[in-house]
Amino acid sequence: MRIGTGYDVHKLVLERNLILGGVRIPFEKGLLGHSDADVLIHAIMDALLGAAALGDIGKHFPDTDSEYKGISSIELLKKVRILIENKLYFIENIDATIIAQSPKLSSFLPEMVSNIAGALEMEEDRVNIKATTEEGLGFTGEGLGIAANAVCLLENMMNYQYDATPNSDAGRNCSGCNGCSKKE
Repeated sequence: MRIGTGYDVHKLVLERNLILGGVRIPFEKGLLGHSDADVLIHAIMDALLGAAALGDIGKHFPDTDSEYKGISSIELLKKVRILIENKLYFIENIDATIIAQSPKLSSFLPEMVSNIAGALEMEEDRVNIKATTEEGLGFTGEGLGIAANAVCLLENMMNYQYDATPNSDAGRNCSGCNGCSKKE
């Protein structure tokens, strides 16, 4: 079992779309960044990469690389999923919090969960997204930016055994995982 944490923050500016969890949020400002500046997805990616000891998003998707200019962070999250799977990990769960004074985000949270679960090819009930304010305090409370933090739990597929030989009782209690479609 491996635990990872992630944090990201971006400044709010005029003439940018506000994208959080892959959802375009109607708002007069958006987040400044090289990609779409989706702080929620960036925090989740850093949590996943950290848990797998793969560095951070800057290592894999540097903001000096024109390939990532304006890219959807959901597309980057899909690439992180592949990196995680290549190390034989599967994602047990993700819990994340968006910190923003405004806009109100509660009505957008289910779509964010759906987008993230879809990009990671996992069940929605293993992804939890919350939003909170800072009661007018600090840079997020003053509406200067939006932040997000995330935590995740990874399991290594090598910790599970499955014997596919005929008449074997091994694996009878297997409930499947991201890398395995086998179910009892």
